[in-house]
Amino acid sequence: MGRKSNKQSPKSKKGMDSAQLAKTVLNFLDRNFGEEFSSKQLIKKLELRDAKTKAMLDSTLHKLVESGSLSKNPRNAYSSTKEPDFITGTVDYVNPRFAFIIPDDREQFPKDIQVKDSDLKNALDGDKVRIMINPNPNRSGRLDGKVLEIISRNRDEFVGRIEISPRFAFVVADFKKMHHDIFIKKGDLMDAQHNQKVVVKITEWRDDDKNPTGKVLRVLGEAGDHEVEIHSIMAEFGLPFEYPEEVEREAEEIREEVPQEEIAKRKDFRDVTTFTIDPADAKDFDDAISYRKLENGNLEVGVHIADVTHYVKPNTLLEKEAYDRATSVYLVDRTIPMLPERLSNGLCSLRPEEEKLTFSCVFEMNENAEVVKQWIGRTIIYSDRRFAYEEAQENIDNQSGDYFQELTHLNDLAKKIRKTRFQKGAINFETVEVKFKLDEKGTPLGLMVKERKDIHKMIEEFMLLANRTVAEFIYNKNKGKDTFVYRTHDYPDSERLITFSNFAKRFGHEVDLEKQGNISYSLNKLMDEIQGKPEQNVLEQLAIRSMAKAKYTTEPKGHFGLAFKHYTHFTSPIRRYPDMMVHRLLQHYLDGSKSPDAETWEDKCVHSSDREKRASDAERASIKYKQVEYMALAEEKVYEGIVSGVTEWGIFVEITETKCEGMVRLQTMDDDYYEFDEKNMRVIGAKNKKMITLGDKVHVQVVATDIDRRTIDLEFADND
Repeated sequence: MGRKSNKQSPKSKKGMDSAQLAKTVLNFLDRNFGEEFSSKQLIKKLELRDAKTKAMLDSTLHKLVESGSLSKNPRNAYSSTKEPDFITGTVDYVNPRFAFIIPDDREQFPKDIQVKDSDLKNALDGDKVRIMINPNPNRSGRLDGKVLEIISRNRDEFVGRIEISPRFAFVVADFKKMHHDIFIKKGDLMDAQHNQKVVVKITEWRDDDKNPTGKVLRVLGEAGDHEVEIHSIMAEFGLPFEYPEEVEREAEEIREEVPQEEIAKRKDFRDVTTFTIDPADAKDFDDAISYRKLENGNLEVGVHIADVTHYVKPNTLLEKEAYDRATSVYLVDRTIPMLPERLSNGLCSLRPEEEKLTFSCVFEMNENAEVVKQWIGRTIIYSDRRFAYEEAQENIDNQSGDYFQELTHLNDLAKKIRKTRFQKGAINFETVEVKFKLDEKGTPLGLMVKERKDIHKMIEEFMLLANRTVAEFIYNKNKGKDTFVYRTHDYPDSERLITFSNFAKRFGHEVDLEKQGNISYSLNKLMDEIQGKPEQNVLEQLAIRSMAKAKYTTEPKGHFGLAFKHYTHFTSPIRRYPDMMVHRLLQHYLDGSKSPDAETWEDKCVHSSDREKRASDAERASIKYKQVEYMALAEEKVYEGIVSGVTEWGIFVEITETKCEGMVRLQTMDDDYYEFDEKNMRVIGAKNKKMITLGDKVHVQVVATDIDRRTIDLEFADND
C-alpha cells in the first residue's frame, strides 16, 4: 500500500497553556510574514475551540507585542516582526504537490528550500525565482518558503499529446516535471487532431488561473509513430531540426582546394603512414594516427585532428551556428551534427586517400611508452586507410591484414600508457552501453551491449595523451595565467561517496574512503571485481553519479577521474565547440600573441557545458523511449532485476536482461503499508517488517508502459 496521511488533530483544537499558545501564534505569523490578522481571524486560522484558550489569546498577543515579537496596527491586526530571508534560486519541480528551490548561494543555504504548489506563483521547473524563506522550519524540520517573483522562465515551449473535446482542447506535456495541462483555444490548434503530438507555446498564465493558456506552434504527427516520437524528443530539448538556409549556403561556398601558400605554412605528414579508426557507421572522422620508426630506434606517433577552425572563421554564420549548438547530439537512431554535412562529412572529415588539413600533437616515444620529445602545430596529412574498430581489432588478433604490425605496436604502447595512468590514480570507469537493433520503421527488434576492446582503448589513450599534452603545454607557458579552455573534474562529494560505499557493501564489495589517495585504487579494484556480474551496470552508474560533473572552464584545475593535473578537449572539433575554442587559443599562443580576456571565454565555457548537458539528457530520453517501446513489445514473463533506486513514491528496478529500468509504485504494493526510510535508502512494511533496499535482487513483471512519459511500471513477482 502507498503513502497515507497520518495527520492528527493539532493541539490547538484541545486546550493549551499560555506558553503553548504563544508559540503557536508566533509560528503561524512568522510563517505568514507580511500578512496581518485580527484576534478573531487568528481564532479561526488556529482552530481555537475551547473557551479557556480563546480567553487567553488577547493577553498573549499583548505580551508578544510588548516583547517586540509582534506588531499591532491601528486596526488591531497583528503581524510578525521576524525578518525572513529573501533569496534567488532555481525551481526543481519534483511532483504536483511541491517543488524544491535550489539556492544560488550554496554557502548560506546548503540545502534546498521546499515550496508548496500553491505558493509557486505559477513557476515551472528550471525557472529562476526570488523566494521568501519562512523563518521557522516546517513539521519535517525542513526550511520552506514561497515564490515572490519569477525572474526568468527556463522554457515556454512544450511537447505533448493534444486532447480535443467539443468545447475546448488541452495539451498534456511529455515532460515529467510539467505538472499542468496547457489549455488551447479552438482558434490556436493549427489543425491539430485529437491524440496527435504537438509543440505548444505558453502565451498567458494569469495568477488566478489553474492552468496556463497556449497555442500550437507545430504539429508533429500521430503519437506512437517512431519519427514523431523522436521529433518530440528533439522539440522537447530544443534541438534543431535543420540548418538555416543561409548557413548551408555559407558552407557550400567554402573552397575545397587548399592553396599552396597554406600548405607551405604547415608541417607535411603526407608521406607518413597514417590511418583512421572509427565506428563502422561513422561518417565524420575527427582524428587520425600516424606511425613512423625513427633512426634512433624510437617511434614517432602523430595524433592528427581535423583543422575545423581553418574553415569556420570567427563572426561567420557557421561560427555562430556551431557555438549555438555547441555539440553534436547522438540520438538512438540519428545524429544531429554541430556542423553542416559539407564540413562534418566532407571538407573537415579525414577521409581516406585525401589530403586534409590538421592540427597535430606529435610524440617521439621509446619502447616504454615514455614521451621523449613532443611537437604541437598545424599540419597536412594523407590518410592511407580507413579502419572500422572491428576490422582493426581483427588484424591485431589474427596478426595479419593491412598495417597489423603498426596497429599491434601502437596497441602495446597504449597498454603501457594506460597502466601508468592507472598507477597514478586514474579511475577505470567501463560503463555498459546498450545499442538497439531497429527495423526500417524504427521498431526495436533487439538490443546488444557494446563491447569495448583493446582497439577502442588504444585510440582513447592516444586521444587522452594529446588532450593532456595541449593543456599542460599552455599551462606551463605562464603558470596557468594565460586564458585557456580546460576540461576539469572536481574531487567527489564525501557524502555521495559514503552513500555509494554503503550501497556497494550490499553486494559484498568494500570501498576504502579513509585516505583520499586510496579512493581511486579502491574504486578501480571494485570496477574489476564487478565485471560481468549482474550488479555491474547499477554500481557503475551509481559510481558515476557519486562523482562531480566534469565541465569546461578557464580555471586551470585538475581532472580527478583521469588523475591529470591539467586536461582539455582538443581531439573532436567536428562535434564539440570547446575543441574549436582550444584550437583557436592554441594557435593564438603559438603565434606569440598575448592572453585574451578570460571572461568572454568563461561565458563560452558555461554555455558549452549547458549544451553538453542538454545533449546528454536528450540522448538518454531517446534511449529510454526505445527501452519503453522494447519492453512494451517484449513477451510477458518474470524478469530478474536489481533495486537501483528507492524513493518515497516507489522502487526503481533495473532488469538485468535488458538493462531497462522501471518502477514499482508503493501505492500498488497492497500486501502492507510501506514507509520510506530515506537515511538507509529502503522501504519497510509497517506490519510484516519486510525491507526492500538498494541493491536487492528481485523478480518483477511489466504491468504498464507509457511512451509519452517514457516510464515502465513494474510489480514484484513472488519476492518472499
